[in-house]
Amino acid sequence: MLFSIEPHERKIFELVGRCAREMGVPAYVIGGYVRDRLLGRPTKDIDIVCVGDGIRLAETVAGKLYPVPKIVVFRRFGTAMIRHEGMEIEFVGARRESYRDDSRKPDVEQGTLADDQNRRDLTINALAVSLNEDTFGQIVDPFDGLAHLEQKILKTPLEPGKTYSDDPLRMLRTIRFANQLGFAIEAGTFKGISKYRNRIHIISKERITTELEKILLTARPSVGFKLLFDSGLLQIIMPEVAALQGVEDRNGRAHKDNFYHTLEVLDNLCRRSNNIWLRWSALLHDIAKPATKKFDKENGWTFHGHEWLGAKMVPRIFRNLRLPLGAEMEYVQKMVRLHLRPISLTKDEVTDSAVRRLLFDAGPDIEDLMKLCESDITTKNPRRMARYLEGYEYLKERMSEVSEADRMRLWQPPITGDIIMSTFGIEPSRDVGVIKTAVREAILDGEIPNEFEPAFKRMLEEGKKIGLKPGKSHHDFSGS
Repeated sequence: MLFSIEPHERKIFELVGRCAREMGVPAYVIGGYVRDRLLGRPTKDIDIVCVGDGIRLAETVAGKLYPVPKIVVFRRFGTAMIRHEGMEIEFVGARRESYRDDSRKPDVEQGTLADDQNRRDLTINALAVSLNEDTFGQIVDPFDGLAHLEQKILKTPLEPGKTYSDDPLRMLRTIRFANQLGFAIEAGTFKGISKYRNRIHIISKERITTELEKILLTARPSVGFKLLFDSGLLQIIMPEVAALQGVEDRNGRAHKDNFYHTLEVLDNLCRRSNNIWLRWSALLHDIAKPATKKFDKENGWTFHGHEWLGAKMVPRIFRNLRLPLGAEMEYVQKMVRLHLRPISLTKDEVTDSAVRRLLFDAGPDIEDLMKLCESDITTKNPRRMARYLEGYEYLKERMSEVSEADRMRLWQPPITGDIIMSTFGIEPSRDVGVIKTAVREAILDGEIPNEFEPAFKRMLEEGKKIGLKPGKSHHDFSGS
């Protein structure tokens, strides 16, 4: 069978074929590019494998392009990459590779095209297209990858134990492809993932997290996370999320399964936002429910304080997954900590004070928080769903009213720590924090307007309570 090559890419493939012929080595385009073209999916990443020196082939090809592209070489892996006309082209010599039982780094040896296809994770990723003169455009398909594309099946090229034991990351890749492509994992292949799941321990946390984030960025991440759970991989790589699964019944009263609820929330959120950190927030929003679960004879199951404990759990989870520990982590903590606040404001009469506090605590992330909270509505009762959504719409109106009236959008209190220290002639201390908090709370409670003059007056009153005397008047801060 001949592969249909796009006209704008034929030129580069013919050049690669000529350069490989000059070097006396066969060359093929292989893997994801072939798969995606056959599926009609857009792709700009092209993998070229030659039965020889891949770096030298890259250098030869680059030397015949204009302008000459920069070559990025990874000598340790025997690969080189160039960018040309929007395409990212990676060159590698055909190889066989495997992991030792306790190693995260593969042993790599030169090999044949067959060796290179054998080491691929899936039959649909082992498809190769010849760039050689006599067979240009012919598909090399030793494992029925074309049939599996038609059948929408994911299957390992070799026996699953061999494929997954050699490189355990392939287990996560299989699940990720099932999620991205909407394919089913062949029964024997899935059994292999379950059987060899403990091999994932030799893979670095960074590589695992890369695959998790690719799952999170799909349209329906629940598909991937259910497969991770059913295979037993989730219990190893994210035990806190796996622990959400299960329903306990006591005296005929049961709580919902918080694992499947979380996945439903995640899918709901993905229809509203592409923000990866908001998606992490959806995955982790109920993470502390197992630790806070209690049964009350009158009220049934409760999870009091799970939002606060969940926020405290986020740094440990981020450290374990090698996720960034700066602003991104703090954002997720904030979303987890505040995810119950908006719905609590839809149940009672919404006071200006409560709205001010929500706007202040959420700050610039209030819209993201509302998306998360709306996604958290998973009731199947149409009347209850309508009531919740109506409550959120009313809360949004109240936030708009209060924000406009009190200038709360991205608000910071008019009295800063510097003003307090300068006014009373004191150094940084607990007293500064006490006064600043008192002024902020007075504004949020509506006791004084959100203006400098009344805030300065309240600052003086609070300072007097703890025995401080001002050395500067408010006139000294005019224009500040």
